Amino acid sequence: MTINGVQNSDLVFAVAPMMDWTDRHCRYFHRLISRRALLYTEMITSAALVKGNAHYLLDYNSSEHPLVVQLGGSDPGELAEASALCEEKGYDEINLNVGCPSNRVKAGCFGAVLMAMPDLVASCVKQMCQAVSIDVTVKCRIGIDDQDPNLSLPNFLSRISDSGASKVIIHARKAWLDGISPKQNRELPLLDYELVQRMVEKFPDLHISVNGGISTFEHVKYFFDVNFRGVMVGRSAYNDPWVILSKVDNDLFGDKCNFKSRNEVVFAMLPYIESHLADGGKLNQITRHMLGLFKGQLGAKTWRRILSNEAHLPGADHTLLLKALDCMSEHKIDRLVSEGISSSLQ
Repeated sequence: MTINGVQNSDLVFAVAPMMDWTDRHCRYFHRLISRRALLYTEMITSAALVKGNAHYLLDYNSSEHPLVVQLGGSDPGELAEASALCEEKGYDEINLNVGCPSNRVKAGCFGAVLMAMPDLVASCVKQMCQAVSIDVTVKCRIGIDDQDPNLSLPNFLSRISDSGASKVIIHARKAWLDGISPKQNRELPLLDYELVQRMVEKFPDLHISVNGGISTFEHVKYFFDVNFRGVMVGRSAYNDPWVILSKVDNDLFGDKCNFKSRNEVVFAMLPYIESHLADGGKLNQITRHMLGLFKGQLGAKTWRRILSNEAHLPGADHTLLLKALDCMSEHKIDRLVSEGISSSLQ
């Protein structure tokens, strides 16, 4: 299978790294729906790994591969040491965060603020690449604050490419570090996909993925049709995982899908949930990531209500998901009966 002459082995569909969302339970759930999606950890700071010895942050389930660890930091030596730890742990790629606009990240001198320091980022990438044999990639914005992205972005990409970055994921929106909140940075200013597409043409040897505002699978396919080699989806893949992820394996890569229905995914999650509870975990640590599984379906509100209201209660276990499925079925039957009666009276 090819898209515009590009072999599917060169294409990348990824779920974006999202703080407080793409933890190991979320990734296990997403992996059940798609075998081919590239999954990312939440951002982990290099300081936490090197200075804090918080190596437990690198734990994951082996089924999550292919898996990328995203690092945050700006000390080249520290990032190199953290990268070596990540490779030793078995990650497939290492990604450097140069796109997060949060105040906390800005204060730590990493994330989007580094867009103004291309030489420092280049030094970080170079030392990371020297420390590992796996790919080192960068996730960035098109620019920050008063930068002219038409000038600053090509310079930034040239510097990190020359330093050894094999891939870059570009959020097609400028980040404003002063004057608006991180939440507003997800909507403002306007996206500039055309600029990112020009970068694809300007840097043909650099694997470029587009990110930002991509909300449907049709939107995903569009970007592949216009010669992007990668597409990364964030909140839409999290909030409506089945609609986005269930199409990836077959429609993009020509592979057989894992499951034919949402219900099958729920049943496949049960052994994982039982194991987590046996290790002392809590049900809602997993089910919070599954709330959107039935989005748009009859009974979706019932599913969300039961999991939201009861998964945190003492003694809650995997049977709560079965209860929610049963209640959804009852809701569907009641709705169909009601509609049938209403129709017969017309």
